Amino acid sequence: MKLEGTSRQAIAAVTALALALLVTPVAAIAQNAYITNQGVYPNFSNNVTVIDTATNKVVTTIGVGLAPSGVAVTPDGKKAYVANRAVSGTVSVIDTATNAVSATIAVGRHPIGVAVKPDGSRVYVANKGNGTVSVINTATNAVSATIEVGLAPFGVAITPDGSTVYVTNLNNTVSVIATATNAVSATIPVGHGPLGVAFTPDGSKAYVANEFDHNVSVVATASHSVVTTVGVGPAPIALGVFIMPPKMLPRAADSPPPAPPNLAPASKRK
Repeated sequence: MKLEGTSRQAIAAVTALALALLVTPVAAIAQNAYITNQGVYPNFSNNVTVIDTATNKVVTTIGVGLAPSGVAVTPDGKKAYVANRAVSGTVSVIDTATNAVSATIAVGRHPIGVAVKPDGSRVYVANKGNGTVSVINTATNAVSATIEVGLAPFGVAITPDGSTVYVTNLNNTVSVIATATNAVSATIPVGHGPLGVAFTPDGSKAYVANEFDHNVSVVATASHSVVTTVGVGPAPIALGVFIMPPKMLPRAADSPPPAPPNLAPASKRK
C-alpha cells in the first residue's frame, strides 16, 4: 500500500517526528527514547524501538500499526502516543511501564503530527489524509472531537499554557485551535509548504519552517500574524521541539547574591 507524499513526508517522519523522550524525575525509572520506524515505500515497518538513554542501548521493540511516524509522550511519562500513517489511520498507546501497547485508537487518514497538552489531558493528532485534527482524551483513550483544518495538516504544537494549538497545513497556512472550544479561531498565511512548528518557552512566538520557500515564518501569538521571515537552508523541515528552553546566566562562585529590593517607604529611603 502506498501512502500519500512518500517522497518527502516519509523522510521527514523518520528523521524528525520519530523520537520522543521519556523524562521522569524518579531516578529509579529508566529514561527512554521512543523511535518510530516508519520504513520506506513499499517496505513500510510497524514497530517502535525503545532506547535506554542511560546506556544508549536498545531495550525492546514494540509492535504498533503500519508506518508509525509521529510520537509524543505525556508529561507524566506514563504513556506514549504513536501515529500510524496507514490509510485507515490509528494511534497506538504505549504503556511506558511495560513497553506494551495498551490501546489502539481510530483517527483520520494518514495521521502524522502528534502533540500532548502540557497538563496531559488531551492529545492532538494531525490527519494529513483528510484535513482534520483528532482530539484524544487521555483518560479514556477515545477521540473526543474532530476539527477541520487546512489541506494536508502536518506539524502540531501546543503553547506552554495549553490554551492554543498551531497546525501547519500544506496549503501554506497555520490553523489556530483554541483548546477551550476545540474550534479553529484563526488561520495564518505563512510560506509555501509549512511543516515544523514550535513555540518559544514563554509562548509569545511560534516558528514555522516553510519547506519550499527555504525560510521560517515568525508568528506573534498575541495577534496570530507573521512578524518577520528568516531565510535558512534548502527545504527546512524542523519537526519536534526545536527551540531551546531559557537559560539562567551562571553566577561567579565568589560573587555575593543580589541584594533584595529596597521595600522601605520612599520617605525613609536614603
